[in-house]
Order: sequence, then structure tokens, then C-alpha cells
Amino acid sequence: MNRISRRLMTATAIAAVLATGAFAVGAQAADVKKIAVMTPEDPTDYGWNQQGFDAAKAVAEKFGLEFMPATGLGYGDVHPQARELADDGASLIIAHASGYNTAVPEVGAEKKVPVAIVDKEGAGVPGVLADYTLSGHEGAYMAGALAVKMSKSKTVGIVVSGEPPSWNSQSAAFANGVKATDPGVKILYAVIGPAAYADAAGGKRVTEQLIGAGADVIFGQGDGASFGMLQAVETAKNKTWFIDVIGDKTKIDKGNLLSSVVWDMVPVYTQMVEDLKADKFGTHEYAISLKDNSVALLHTKHIPDDVWKSLEDLRAKIIDGSVKVDRIEDAQKVRALMSSVDPGPAQ
Repeated sequence: MNRISRRLMTATAIAAVLATGAFAVGAQAADVKKIAVMTPEDPTDYGWNQQGFDAAKAVAEKFGLEFMPATGLGYGDVHPQARELADDGASLIIAHASGYNTAVPEVGAEKKVPVAIVDKEGAGVPGVLADYTLSGHEGAYMAGALAVKMSKSKTVGIVVSGEPPSWNSQSAAFANGVKATDPGVKILYAVIGPAAYADAAGGKRVTEQLIGAGADVIFGQGDGASFGMLQAVETAKNKTWFIDVIGDKTKIDKGNLLSSVVWDMVPVYTQMVEDLKADKFGTHEYAISLKDNSVALLHTKHIPDDVWKSLEDLRAKIIDGSVKVDRIEDAQKVRALMSSVDPGPAQ
């Protein structure tokens, strides 16, 4: 997920761009030479920004492409940066923040450069625009089961830095994983703010509130805000676990990182390049899943062997369809699954 929001954007904005007809790059096989990725923060968060950067770099190396990173761009107007990438010959611009969903497609239309955006399902235009709204909900369901097995207080918490589709689907799946494992466990849910993806101080404050209310396992979705969540867990009076998302913070773990719902975006970006070359870009959505290991639950040393074995069994059942994990993206439906809800500041 990211900021201004990685995720805030009106449906009419993209529609207006497409309606001009100026966005007709044309559906034709592309000669891909350079791949660009734009991120709002530096790729040092062990999460959304870093995973996107690392994946784009890996795919560039895989195909022998020039890698064009533009990082730490913030949440304001990115027309100039996108235009510079286009002028420098980018064959594909990956706008790795839904707050860029207006500016970058506009530049793509102007410069005739294919663009990939997030959190705008159904916005694809052949040869022109592709959406890669990703969801780790299958892994989050497993994380919910893990939380129950590790909780001593029988109260777990979910802290989110906003309510974009990807966060919502994981929150719902986590809650359903908890309920399927032990319906008696309480699930506390709190929103830091409508677009608080980088708010580490807010993440710490809200997480402390849930810990104070009895939660001893926290499922945190926050990008930069997750560092504040982790800090709150590390300084809690009683032993508290943290389950992260997207990346792997093992290198900075002080003994509280229980797991993470890890996303591997390399298969997604690989498919984008292959689609450009095969005249299929913009014709379908992209996804991640347990089946191809692009979604995986991080196996840390803190998870007992018997618990991990039960999670592996659950993974197999999700993959073969005997356990169904719904993808729920509506915020109100997510909140209805919780024992208590703190919606955060007015949205």
C-alpha cells in the first residue's frame, strides 16, 4: 500500500483522461528497454516501498533492462517526475502509489508511455494502462490462525494506516482466520487515520491503545507507520507479538516479530514486461497468491514447530479450495467482523 493516499483517487479522474482519446498509445507489442518505478518514500521500509523497488530492480536485471528508480517522491504532484522518466525513455512506468493514479496516467497519455497503477481495479486499457491491485488475504487468514494460537489474553488487535482495498481484504481475512480458529477470541480494530501510511507516531499511539485494551498480538498494516506499531509492541509491559505485512523486518527484530504476510511482486512485474512484449498489457488484472508463493507467511524462530505444521496444513487447504478465503474490500463489511472498532479521525 501509500500515502496521500497510495489509495485515494476518484474514479472520474482516470475516466476523464481516457475519455480524451489522447491516451491511445495503441495496443501493440512493445520493445521494452527501460523500466521505471515511482515510490512516495525511500525503499528502506521493509514494506511497500522497498518491495516495489526491489521487485522492479530484479525484473530489470532479469530481462536486461535499464532500471529507472524515482523514490522518496512524497505525496504531492508528481507530474514533473513522471514526465522526466518518460523523456528519459521509460518503456513502462510503475506508479507505486494510488495517490499517483491521476498524474502518471496523464503523463503516460501525453508521452505515449504505458503505465501501471494500483488500487484501481477495472481501469485497464490495452497497451496503455494496467492495474495491479494486490491482496495478501490468503496469507492474512493464516496470520489470524497464528495469532489465536500465540495469544494468551485471547484478545488480538488490527491496526491499519488507512482503509484501502488491500488493507481491507487482509483485515477481513485475518478476522475470519481468527474466528475460524477460535470464535471466542476478541478482535480489536483501530484506524490511525484516512491516509496515515507514514505516520509512525500515530502507529505507536494507536497500537499502545489496543495493547492497553488487552491485545497481545497485533496485526499491523502501515508502511512507514508500521515502525511505530513495532515500537509499541517492543516496549509493551507484557509480552506482545507483532505480525507485519508485505516485507520482512527480521533484520531489525528485537524479539517481537512473530511473522509477516510477505508479498513478492517480482512475478507481477515480470508478467507486465512479458505482457508488453506480447501485446497483452492492460488486458487483465494482476494478482498474488499462496499457490505460486507470491504470498507467504514468514516463518520466524518464534513460531513453535507444531503451530507451524498446523499453518502449513491450513495453507494446503486454502490452495486446494477446501478452505475458502473471501476477498472483502468494503470497509464497513470489514468493521462488522470486529469485536470493537476505533475508526480514527473523521474521514
